[in-house]
Amino acid sequence: MNTAILGTGSYLPDGVLTSAELGERLGVGEEWVLRKTGIRQRRVAAAHEATSDLGSHAAERALEAAGIPAADVDLIVLATSTKDQPMPATACQVQANIGAHHAAAFDIDAVCTGFVYGLVTANAMLTADPERRVAVVIGADLYSRFLDYDDRRTSCLLGDGAGAVVLAKSGEHQGIITSTIGSDGRLAHLVQIPGGGSRRPPSFETVAGGEHYFTMIGREVRNLAAEVLPEAVAELLKSADLTLEDVELLVPHQANGVMLAEWAESLRLAPGQLHLTVDRYGNTGAASVPITLDDAVRAGRLSPGDIALLLAFGGGMTWGGTAIRWLPGSRARA
Repeated sequence: MNTAILGTGSYLPDGVLTSAELGERLGVGEEWVLRKTGIRQRRVAAAHEATSDLGSHAAERALEAAGIPAADVDLIVLATSTKDQPMPATACQVQANIGAHHAAAFDIDAVCTGFVYGLVTANAMLTADPERRVAVVIGADLYSRFLDYDDRRTSCLLGDGAGAVVLAKSGEHQGIITSTIGSDGRLAHLVQIPGGGSRRPPSFETVAGGEHYFTMIGREVRNLAAEVLPEAVAELLKSADLTLEDVELLVPHQANGVMLAEWAESLRLAPGQLHLTVDRYGNTGAASVPITLDDAVRAGRLSPGDIALLLAFGGGMTWGGTAIRWLPGSRARA
């Protein structure tokens, strides 16, 4: 017995920030943003929306697609680095919002790799416990509240959104085949929000110093991704006894459109083998893999028995991937 994805869902806020608007504000122009990122627009949450709201909408859509009521959910794993508040877990608010009162709920923070970490964790918990059969795994981030929109290194890349899957026990030849995750805490400084935690608690000094904004050393992050993502692909294929030609679809973290194009070329991927949403939604952190997976399912990119690889890297630094044999009847809800 293993686990399989029965349904996917996503939620993108209505607010749109185009690269033309952002480029004008930054004084660099739209073409500069496109040349550096491949992103035409990103979504921005409304003032009344929090991360739990985005995650709840995505979870409800995934449950609707799977045809499973919230009352049947045993586990909620929410991947986010932009929690509603320092405590309690944002997953608990999602649990209350969707009415999954029987479920255990907790957060995972592996930044942009969070959804893959969450999928691996939920898979292990369902497999190990005969009493738990259904999990909702969510990736949700609301980065617009943590961006300095005068910093072109970060504000051009990031957007808001949430994606979710319903994971349930299934037959042994379907669903999750194998996974890999890794991290290197020596590189934690590459992606961070320095202020607001126990080391640098909120103060006039941290606010004045801009320590509550998202920061990133982009070139070093890009170099790491170029190293670990091909290694993750090779590890997944070897573990599953597959070749890259066996893979119908690769769904990577939507970090940067230009970087993903270079990565696809280096792997010699076939046309259409990589699914992208980065041009429309930007980098949505832990949400980017499930949003892009949901987009692929709604576009009819996956058929029963197809192999898909989900791949991500993020702050920490962290990385990971999952190989999935697509389940007949797995559905999406727009």
